[in-house]
Order: sequence, then C-alpha cells, then structure tokens
Amino acid sequence: MRASDLLGPHGPLARAIARYEHRPSQMAMADAVEDAIRDGELLLVEAGTGTGKTWAYLVPALLSGQKVIVSTGTRNLQDQIMDQDIPMLRRHLDLDVEVACMKGLANYLCLRRYDQFRHGAESAHLGAELHVLDEWKRTTRTGDRVELPLPEDAAIWPHVQSGSDTRIGLKCSYFEECFVTRMKREAERAQLVVVNHHLFFADLALRGPRGGAVLPDYDVVIFDEAHQIEDVATRFFGTQITSGMIERLARDAQRALLHIDDRAPLVESLRAASESFFRALPHAPEERSSPLPRSVFTDELEQRFFALDDALEALGAHCHLKRSESESVGQLSRRAGSLRDDLARITEGASGRSVAWIARRGAGTAIGVSPIDVSNVLADQLFHRVDAVICTSATLTTGGDFEFIKKRLGVGLETTTMSLRSPFDFPSQAALYVPEHVPDPRSPRYLDVATQEILGLIAITDGGAFVLCTSHRAVHELSQACRPTLMQRGYALLVQGQAPKATLLERFRERGDAILFATASFWEGVDVPGDALRLVVIDKLPFGVPTDPLVRARCERLEEEGLNAFTDHLVPAAALTLKQGFGRLIRSTADRGIVAILDSRMVKKGYGRYFVQSLPDASRCYSLAEAKAFWESA
Repeated sequence: MRASDLLGPHGPLARAIARYEHRPSQMAMADAVEDAIRDGELLLVEAGTGTGKTWAYLVPALLSGQKVIVSTGTRNLQDQIMDQDIPMLRRHLDLDVEVACMKGLANYLCLRRYDQFRHGAESAHLGAELHVLDEWKRTTRTGDRVELPLPEDAAIWPHVQSGSDTRIGLKCSYFEECFVTRMKREAERAQLVVVNHHLFFADLALRGPRGGAVLPDYDVVIFDEAHQIEDVATRFFGTQITSGMIERLARDAQRALLHIDDRAPLVESLRAASESFFRALPHAPEERSSPLPRSVFTDELEQRFFALDDALEALGAHCHLKRSESESVGQLSRRAGSLRDDLARITEGASGRSVAWIARRGAGTAIGVSPIDVSNVLADQLFHRVDAVICTSATLTTGGDFEFIKKRLGVGLETTTMSLRSPFDFPSQAALYVPEHVPDPRSPRYLDVATQEILGLIAITDGGAFVLCTSHRAVHELSQACRPTLMQRGYALLVQGQAPKATLLERFRERGDAILFATASFWEGVDVPGDALRLVVIDKLPFGVPTDPLVRARCERLEEEGLNAFTDHLVPAAALTLKQGFGRLIRSTADRGIVAILDSRMVKKGYGRYFVQSLPDASRCYSLAEAKAFWESA
C-alpha cells in the first residue's frame, strides 16, 4: 500500500482512530514525499495549517526502508513527534521501525562535569538544585534536560551540561555510560532520526572544512518548518564568540586545575582580559546586531584583544603541559586554541562574502562573522550531496510562488514544488483588518492611534489577543499605553519577559481573555487552538532592520547584481514573517477570529498587494465597524 492509502478513508488509521479525519491534501503530500524519496528528488511543499503535514511525511519516511533524518524547527516539535506522532503511527500501522531522537549536546547531562561540580566548592551554593539533580540522575535513561524537574533557568544546569567544546570522547572515563554516547549509538541503529535545525546545520558545518560529524550518515533529510533554514544555516556557517563562552572556559579550567596545581592566576587573568576586551567593544543595541568593522580594532581595543589572546594562549599552553594528568585538562587546551582561532577570524574583519557584527545577548555580548549568502553552501553540501531532500512549511511561497525561497536556498529549476491550501474556511473563520487611517509607523502620532485601535479590537472580541510587535521597544510602548484601560476593564495583561515563554502561554490559555504583548519568538512555533486566542494584532509590516549588518550586506549585494533590494529581498522576506504571524490565529476548523495589521502601507503602497497575495484569503475589513460586524456575524 502507498502512504496515501494508509492515511486515506479506508486505511488502518481510519479504522483504528475514533473520529479520524482523512484529508485529501495530506494524502497528496504523502504521495509526493513518497515519490521524492523513491526517486531521489528535491521537493518543496507548502502545506497550509491543518493539512496534517507531519503524518504526510512521517508515514512515507517510516515505509521507505532508507536512513531518514527529520529536522524540525523547534525542540517542542521534536518531542511531539517522538512522544505522540511516531508511537501512534507505529502502533496503528504495525511498523517495526527503530526511531531515535537527537538534540544539541547542551540538552544532555555530562557525567564528568556533574561529578566535578559535586566535588567543587561552588556546589555548596546550589545545594537544593543539586539534590534534585542527584535524584533525577539516578533514574533518567536519557539525561535529557527536558525531563529534569527544575525551572528552565536553573542556575545549576550550565555547570553540568554537555557541549561540543567540553566533550572529550573515547578517552573520557565516563564514555561508555555517557548519555551522549548512548544517544549517538541509538541514532546509528535507527532508520529514522529526529533532530532540530540547529543540530542539523551544526553537523553540516562540521562535515565541511572542519572534518567532523555529529549525526549518522543518511540517505534522506526532511525539513519541517523549512522557512527557517537560511537563518539557521547562516549562524552555523559563520563564527561567533560570546563573553559567556570565555567565562565557561575559565570556570571549567578553575575546577579541573584545582586538583592538579594552583593556577588560579591564569584563570583570573583570562577573566580580567575578557572583561576588559568586551567592555571596550562598540556599544550594541539590545534588539539587533550592529556592524563590527576591522577599523575598530586599533589602539586601545587592539591592545585589549592582544591581552585576551595572550591569556587564552597562556591557559592553553599550561593545560597542554598538564594534559597527562587529566583528559579534561587536555580538552581545555583545545578549547582555548579554538577560541583563539575564532577570535582572530572575527577581529581580522569580514571578507567580501561575509559580514562582521556585534550584539548584546542578555547580560553578555556576542561578536561574530556571518556569510552574506548561504545558497551556494547549501547547494554544494546539502542539496547536491543527499539523495532526497524534502522541505515543508506552512510558509514557503510569497506573492503566490516559490521563487524567493528557492533563490535564498540555492535550489534550481529541477526542484519539484507543491502548494497545498489549508482545509480551513478562511473567509468565514478569519477577518483581515487593515485600517487605512492609521498613520505611518514612523509618525509621532502612530502610538496614540495604534493604542486606540488595539483597545477597540479587544473590546470587540472581549480579549483573547496576541499583540505581536516587530521590536521590544514597541512591546514596551504599546503595553504601557494600553495598560490603564486594560486593567480598568479587568483583563489579564501579559508581557514578554515577565515570565518564561511556556509560563506566559499557560497563563494565556487558562485565563481565556488575556492580552499578550510579545515580539519575534511568539511569531511562529506557538500553538493556541480554541477560543483562548481570537485576535492577533500585528503592529507593522516586519521588514528587516536596514542597519542590521547582514540585512544591509545582502541588500548591497543585490544592488551590485542590478536587482532591487527592496522588492527582491526586503518585501518577500517580510511577507514570509507576516505569514507566520497570521498563522497564529486559525489552528483548527473550530477557530474563529480577527487578524489586524496596523500598517496602512498594506493598502496605500503598491507593494502592499504582494503582502495580501501572500496571506490566506480571509474576509477583508477596513474599519472597526466592519471588524465588529464580522465578529458578530457568527
């Protein structure tokens, strides 16, 4: 039987699962995926929300008999596939197929670092968390952080997590019982391995010039949430260093050398040199990266770079001399050398094909070099090397075609494409509200008018709203402007940053009438089906920030090629993001609501038609009265 037969109205799933809903678009996608795997093709599938794309690719993958990597956009989707989808499919389809899950090394407990921490002085300050960790360590089979009954931001985890820069390998005394070793062996045996994009592209980068690998060899790769591929690949085919990475090296060195000799001065010198260097770097805005030209590394900053390099060299040389005492000390030497290489590459400045940048990351600072264009790398190292590649997402087309995503990913004319409409009835389930009277977002009047629009929309739906903003500044300004009225009306006001993302979403679902103000991380990968979410407000079109060094470099490259950077890059890239924001609203056939985009450029500018063509065909409203009439028409 073909995969589509198993998913169809007369298949085993329909017979075994109560209220099973077969979907023709899901069956069509399953056939296309099955053909691409069999024939060794590259397939792009845009599958609208509600298609059931996860089963549409999992069933043919499980039936293929080939080694398949499924790469997801988030760890949450990984867990859903492993804990829900695959067990159900294997049970009802009677499939005896081995499946494994691989996450980034930082998700796993490192037994060596755990043992060192338990016997170190720092453990006394985290006694309560250490007790929980001790109990969990005795029972866990996977060592996966997601199972640990401690908060996401538990202070103990950075001290005991695994990592590519801390893993020793065969010489480690814990190698055989290591959770990462077990994970890799299970992946080697499995026919289907579920990973996330970060791990996949970290592995792909290692398979290139650095000559290593994390994942087992594979015949087929399936990317879910494939619209994220370019951004993730850009990160891993570049280089970055953070102040936190050097602090982790210093902390691990202090712990490892404690039992060998007293070399605290080397560690403290490294800390002092790192603090001095990062403090002297140019100021970076909190929300975005800034250019880091080679010209800034002169005079005092250059001297501080030399001091940091010297401190890394001194610690690395000492650890190399003491490597016979402990393999972990030898690993510290290699880590120091790797940091020196990466630091030199960044401070030497970007070439014509890359851009150097600086960014604030929480309380720390990051500097890096990123490639301007990853299309050639992806073509050479992925699409031309792997037998079959399937890319799927609810958002791959812009303006009605695949041309933008194909160019960004470096795929050619031989690519098979398929666009499957969502089974949802968008004209009756959703309204797209674009008020023509709202001033330009750059106008000083915008905040007041946008605030009144948000409050008016919330009154129509009686809350249950996401207010999605393109910047943290907008989150702050709009939430503060709306706060007095919302509190007076008795609504629960939630603002990104007040609590972890999962906690905010739980509160939002439980309350039922809450208003959540949030930015980029809530634009995608957030699923709130049902009545709790009935209004999505987007403050403005999500254009890339022109001053972002990567955005600017890509625009300059297109202009040099004789293209229009605005229409050929900024508009379609923003359309993909907008499509993701719209997708938060309708998640099931029972959902109903309003998406409001408070940016009149959607109707006043010629390029606004491109955005409209990229969105589902919802009912159109241009005034609060029309939005209210739609809402009350149910």
